[in-house]
Amino acid sequence: MRRLGLVLLTALLVGTTGCAQRGSTTPPGVLNVGQISNSIAFFPLFVAEQKGYFTEEGVKMGERPRLGTGAKVAAALKSGSIDLGAGVLTDALNLARIDDKGRLVANLVDRYYVDVVVGSSFAGATASDPLDQRVRALRGKKIGITGPGSGTEALVTYLFAKVGMNSRTDCELVNLGSTAASALGALKAGRVDALAFFQPIAQQAAAAGIGTRYISPAAGDVPGLERTAHGVVFTTQRIIDKKPQEVAAFQRALERAQRHIHAADPTEITAMLTAYLKGIDPKALTELPALMRTEIPETIGFTRTSFDTAIAFHRTTGLVKHLPAYDQIVPPALRIGGAG
Repeated sequence: MRRLGLVLLTALLVGTTGCAQRGSTTPPGVLNVGQISNSIAFFPLFVAEQKGYFTEEGVKMGERPRLGTGAKVAAALKSGSIDLGAGVLTDALNLARIDDKGRLVANLVDRYYVDVVVGSSFAGATASDPLDQRVRALRGKKIGITGPGSGTEALVTYLFAKVGMNSRTDCELVNLGSTAASALGALKAGRVDALAFFQPIAQQAAAAGIGTRYISPAAGDVPGLERTAHGVVFTTQRIIDKKPQEVAAFQRALERAQRHIHAADPTEITAMLTAYLKGIDPKALTELPALMRTEIPETIGFTRTSFDTAIAFHRTTGLVKHLPAYDQIVPPALRIGGAG
């Protein structure tokens, strides 16, 4: 499955190479920004839109497609149908593997915000048992992920490798797409035993009474992944060169949004989350404002420590070959010192 995911991503990107060289297709002052889905990582974009920050900073948002997978976001970026892509670092690294002009634009989440959730009838180690016991309890189980080559698959691959298991042979990975409702439905119906999915999947499963959070890197369950670049906005140097003012305005607006998430009253953030995550059970929102303040940084830059942790993670999973250096993919203005 891992090989298939890389083949599909390569086909999508290489197949669009012919039209990639034309760069942006949007008029001056406009950016088309695609994203995988409405997960927690991309909430700052929603905040910036709702608060009018993009307009105030001098850039207009054009098309805002939800493309379902990181591979599709990267392919749309490569083809010129979008200018910026919001995904996970895995997507940006895969793009850099194909195109050495791939660049990071903003750090959205600097914790690994994929959780493993198990169904209510799951038999095995409990959520309070040591991590290695929990991972081994997933042997032979059906685990729902968004798709091959994704950050959700990457977490399963990483956890299994840490205890000497192989996710290709020691479990069955089930591709469910990026829609949380579909994933929760599969868990409830017993089509999968567990989910490796983007937040707030654990909160939604608990609110529905169908599952519990089992392993959460963002909560400190996985040593070494306490702080790592994960949710990102990325593009190519061609777009940065063609639309420098628009990209800079986008970055200023996004940083304002991320600071607002930290400073605003939790009731305002909850109301905005209700609009963003349409149809979500209100009970699933209770802990999200505080959770996001631990995961979403107040600045959009990347520390070398956080980046290097992410690179080590991807080297372990083997999902991305030819990993780029910090100085290659992180523009100078986004390089910040310290551990973050």
